Amino acid sequence: MKSLRANSYIGLVVAAGTAILGHGLWTWSSADVRRYLIYAVIAVVASGLKVSLPSVKGTMSMSFLFVLIGISEFSLGETLAMGCLGMMVQSIFLTKTRPRPIRVAFSVASVACAIQIAYSVHHAWELQSGVLTATAYFVANTLLIATVIALTEHQSVWRVWRDSYFWSFPNYLVGAAAAWVVSAASRYIGWEAALLLLPIFYVIYRSHNLYIGRLEEAKRRAEEQLAHAEEVAALHRRTIETLALAIEAKDQTTHDHLERVEVYAVEVAKDLGFNETEIEALRAAALLHDIGKLAVPEYIISKPGKLTPDEFEKMKTHTVMGAEMVERIRFPYAVAPIVRGHHEKWNGTGYPDGLAGEQIPLGARILSAVDCLDALSSDRQYRRALPLDEAIKVVQAESGKSFDAKVVEILARRYVELERMAKSSKRIAKLPTNLRIERGEAPAAGFEKVAPDAQKDLVNFHHSISDRGVRARLLDQLSSVLADCGGPDAAFAALRASLGLIVPYNAMAVYLRRGELLLPEVVDGGDFYNFTNVEAPLGGGLSGWVAENGKAIINGNPSVEPGYLNDPSRFSVLKSALAVPLATSSGIVGVVSLYRTEQDAFTTDHLAALTSLASALAGVFELAAQREQAV
Repeated sequence: MKSLRANSYIGLVVAAGTAILGHGLWTWSSADVRRYLIYAVIAVVASGLKVSLPSVKGTMSMSFLFVLIGISEFSLGETLAMGCLGMMVQSIFLTKTRPRPIRVAFSVASVACAIQIAYSVHHAWELQSGVLTATAYFVANTLLIATVIALTEHQSVWRVWRDSYFWSFPNYLVGAAAAWVVSAASRYIGWEAALLLLPIFYVIYRSHNLYIGRLEEAKRRAEEQLAHAEEVAALHRRTIETLALAIEAKDQTTHDHLERVEVYAVEVAKDLGFNETEIEALRAAALLHDIGKLAVPEYIISKPGKLTPDEFEKMKTHTVMGAEMVERIRFPYAVAPIVRGHHEKWNGTGYPDGLAGEQIPLGARILSAVDCLDALSSDRQYRRALPLDEAIKVVQAESGKSFDAKVVEILARRYVELERMAKSSKRIAKLPTNLRIERGEAPAAGFEKVAPDAQKDLVNFHHSISDRGVRARLLDQLSSVLADCGGPDAAFAALRASLGLIVPYNAMAVYLRRGELLLPEVVDGGDFYNFTNVEAPLGGGLSGWVAENGKAIINGNPSVEPGYLNDPSRFSVLKSALAVPLATSSGIVGVVSLYRTEQDAFTTDHLAALTSLASALAGVFELAAQREQAV
């Protein structure tokens, strides 16, 4: 469509210019041929003195000065011939590349149109004003060319004319003054005075070139500075995203969390009137606020159960460590205070510094509320996600206590919209964390010899329940049965028969590792049907975490097991879980998990007993595997 418009416009201008030039030549008249020829030769020479135009690919010659003189001193036909001849020489003979005929035709025609308009203005009502003549010629000539450039390069006509031609208007006014001087000299001294124009003309040309050179140099420097600023900004952004990926690679629950928190926080900041620099600082802090977790042991970060006091003390250090890490990046805006303060509370009960109210940086106050809302509405190792409507109510209940009331008000008003925006924002691709490296069979120092020590666990258990002789005897008997049983089936039967007398449970599941999944091999108890279809990836859910880390969990949350109670209409009655890894000399082969309906139902005695039995049960699997290999 735009090509058709450009071609139509070019055709219209060429037709108009041809008609004007033809009429001028048809009505040709000359009072002094010799004088005219000298001016025409000078005009042709002047057409070779060109300057480049900024912003577009094009040039402008100094022959316009003689066009203005011609309008004042010669007939329309003479002026048209002089101006069009100069443009033709400029377009054909003084170019680096051979121009297309249509381009030459358009250039000559546009000059003819501009001369006709300026000539009419100059001789209208005998005003004969040099300023009006120069203005008319400037507007007509440059606007005709700017329009065709805008149509062919798909730009705004006003923008092309303003950026590429408007700057030259003062030079046209200088040309008008020079034309007036020549006219006056011709009248009072003689037309030979035109020869004196050569040095004046060269000065004008040099001023053009110097001015354009300064414009181009200033433009080049501005573009270099802009490119450098954009490169630095892009580098900061890539640094932030790379660090965010490092956090995500360690803590699998934080990938979507980081991007969601960024979207929420930035939008809340905009409502609070943050400037661009403050928004960029908050954007970086949103992605990096958990970077300090890189200094926290992984088993603490991904632990499905409750943290011990010592583990929580270690976890709290991620705010200070994160702030120190961010400070070393030396961002051009204040990111570290936001990272350090994102666990501070409005009432002063937060950490690490116990700041209260407006002592807490506003960016940290935003991040604190947003972080909590997203954490509540996302699955975690220790609990299932709350619906977003319920999560925002929890945050509102802490308004003026944990969180800044004005931040909570914005979240409560916009959380549905912000959630939609967060879901559509997926920029940072996750790093693959399930890579397997085939090369490298063993470290130089060799592997540690790992063997279950059932007897040691059993002794510790006897000491802890010395006043419970019955359970101790049952544990001895079950351990002996497991040690002497012929295979897994007999072991499972023994567990079903006696384990509930030693460690009471409402549901039991023994998961065995099958590749990268844990699958339930045997289930028991009143709620066993809830675990028959559980498929726990290594690291996923409570039992998956135990299998991946080789560490037991006491009083974890059963509802985080993948696949457990997928029907949202059903209510989970199980409140606590005890899970112990089944470790053999070849690694973790499974997990035995017990579940109870009471909160915090399991004790350290139960943990010791199940650990002892898990050692014996793991031995059963190891022996069965050896028999299979022998066969």
